[in-house]
Amino acid sequence: MTTSSNEKKLTQKELNSIFWRTFTTSHAWHFERQQHMAFAFAMIPTIKKLYDNREDRIAAYKRHLEFFNCQTTMQPLIAGISAAMEEENANNEEFDTSSISSMKVALMGPLAGIGDSLIAGTLRIIATGIAAGLCMSGSLAGPLLFLLIYNIPTIALRWFGVKYGYGLGANIIGKISDADVMHKLTTALSIVGLMVIGAMVATNVGLTTPIAFDINGTMFSLQETFDSIFPRLLPVCALGALYALNKKGVPVLTQIIGIMVIGVVAGLLGIFG
Repeated sequence: MTTSSNEKKLTQKELNSIFWRTFTTSHAWHFERQQHMAFAFAMIPTIKKLYDNREDRIAAYKRHLEFFNCQTTMQPLIAGISAAMEEENANNEEFDTSSISSMKVALMGPLAGIGDSLIAGTLRIIATGIAAGLCMSGSLAGPLLFLLIYNIPTIALRWFGVKYGYGLGANIIGKISDADVMHKLTTALSIVGLMVIGAMVATNVGLTTPIAFDINGTMFSLQETFDSIFPRLLPVCALGALYALNKKGVPVLTQIIGIMVIGVVAGLLGIFG
């Protein structure tokens, strides 16, 4: 990465732009990379501020057009940290840009779980419960109260997420400017990211087989055997197959259609449950 003789520094203007643009987090969602376009959209003012060179901007856009998915209220925190890391990259030729992607992968899963529990699973329910009585009585204060109870905390979390995310990122980078430490951090973030992906596969991919054999009057379950050897073996195998297809450049839409066809056929034949 090329750097300018003058240090590039983000201002409150760019941080404000991140805050407002994060409200589009789920407005452009699809199966391949989910919220990636909205995340890249939020980073545009930052990238334009930090990089004068066209090639550097393109590289930054590509970084933030990678897969991204997180609870919408938590996304600004990751965007703020990303902005701080992009700032360091613009001023430090030895900065490892892969650490930006690793950080996003490592954080988006845990923060999504926190956001879903606190915002969608708790705050929204509390707001609905408080406002429901007024709504049932026909009072306009009901929906207004719901909007206030739900939106004030979430908007505040977005704002402070950008602010403290940027500050947190800058402080972390300042403490680990040593190249060896940065390499260790990148490795650690990659490991955490892989752990998150592994946990998501184990909990969200439901793939089992009902195949069973009758051996001397005793039913022998193939799924129970798999579980005793390697729990969640079939989901891991499915992930490995899809990873191989991605490495070969097979379009994601083709993979999705293939999964649907194989699932229906294998289900009818009694191969998969």
